[in-house]
Amino acid sequence: MGLLSTLDREKKEAIGLLQIGTFLEYFDLMLYVHMAVVLNDLFFPKTDPFTSQLLTAFAFSSTFVFKPFGSLLFGYLGDHIGRKATVVITTMIMSVTCFVMAILPTYAQIGISASIGITVCRMLQGISSLGESVGSEIYLSEITKPPVRYTAVGLIGTAGAFGSMASLGAADALMALGLNWRFVFFLGALIAIIGTMARTRLRETPEFADMKRRLQIAVEATRREGLAQAADLLKSTSHIWKERVEVKTAIAYFFAFCGFPVCFYISYMYCGTLLKHDFGFTGQQVVAHNFILSVFNFIGLLAFVLLTYKVYPLKLLKAKLYIYYPFILLTPILLGAIKSPVLLVIFQIVGVVFGPSTIPAKAIFLIHFPIFKRFTYAGFIAALAHAMVYVLTSFGLVYLTDMLGHWGLLIITLPTTIGFTFAVNYFDRLEKAAENPKGLNIKKTAFKGAANYSGK
Repeated sequence: MGLLSTLDREKKEAIGLLQIGTFLEYFDLMLYVHMAVVLNDLFFPKTDPFTSQLLTAFAFSSTFVFKPFGSLLFGYLGDHIGRKATVVITTMIMSVTCFVMAILPTYAQIGISASIGITVCRMLQGISSLGESVGSEIYLSEITKPPVRYTAVGLIGTAGAFGSMASLGAADALMALGLNWRFVFFLGALIAIIGTMARTRLRETPEFADMKRRLQIAVEATRREGLAQAADLLKSTSHIWKERVEVKTAIAYFFAFCGFPVCFYISYMYCGTLLKHDFGFTGQQVVAHNFILSVFNFIGLLAFVLLTYKVYPLKLLKAKLYIYYPFILLTPILLGAIKSPVLLVIFQIVGVVFGPSTIPAKAIFLIHFPIFKRFTYAGFIAALAHAMVYVLTSFGLVYLTDMLGHWGLLIITLPTTIGFTFAVNYFDRLEKAAENPKGLNIKKTAFKGAANYSGK
């Protein structure tokens, strides 16, 4: 695939293994999210429509609310033990929880214990998912160089989208054939085990391994020869582990991850509710409808990732924003005018394809964190953004749209999109400063410097 063909065999294998693992991970993670319209009726008590929306919001947000705790745990492991061990552990957790969900009795069988059990499984899946995805992206960021880095890391995101699409397709096929929904969760557990075994073949990233080796040599020299003899070694490594995370970088990174959760929830969950209530869709029909949406979502992400061969990633994000801003401003009017499911799916496609996603520029965001704090900080900030925005969106929209109708969507979509715009511009300035630290008037040359693309 273009520039990726220039990589050596080991790096190509790493990209392939991480893509497969991410695909399997998101297949498992998104199974319940996309089947919530069916499974919520099995694991939660039947209630009125408004309370049902709150239960749906609870089941959805429980996946993400504990992500920050998972990011701290797996961030620590990733920064102290290694990137490889972390992605293997998180994939195994996903397998175990999928198996438990496959055998868990329903609300009709054991009452509220079923609701608690399914929620705990969703929390564990949310905790493990972030360590997996961030670990894979950091791994590839550290073993590749621009511009290959942008494509390689972007392909991890598309693998996640493909996994989500496959989970929808599997759920749709099983229900269409009249098979038990539990089969798809058994399948999810099996493929997660395969993903765990595949990832044991990975090697630690050279950048992380080298930094850790240098620190270890310094510590051993200090113990063996005394502080005076080890001073030079400690001096050469101290800046690495003492390097601080810039507050503005952390804030911009947070805002970068606030945009897509809103877009995702509105496109899949909010519009899924509209399909049930306004168009009389069954749960199976909603899943089939959203499968079509997920296909376009995957194709859109893949197209933008492949465009990084020719176009600088941050330019792509800015181009998407030119389309997305008018779209969200017109959202209340568009939703009010939609009278058929076909028009609704077109609305959904525009939202997920041109929404404020960090793909394909995530590698740029990650690389501006210090190496020994990269996993912890990048993982925690992204998890915190996801948790806050998903909870705010899933619960907030129930009340906002109840009071204001579709206009209530703007109260959440506009601020998060503005924050995403700030993040893109901030990291663009960082990249330009890294390319030209003295402020000299130097033209960009193709595939050189921080930006790695010619022209503006």
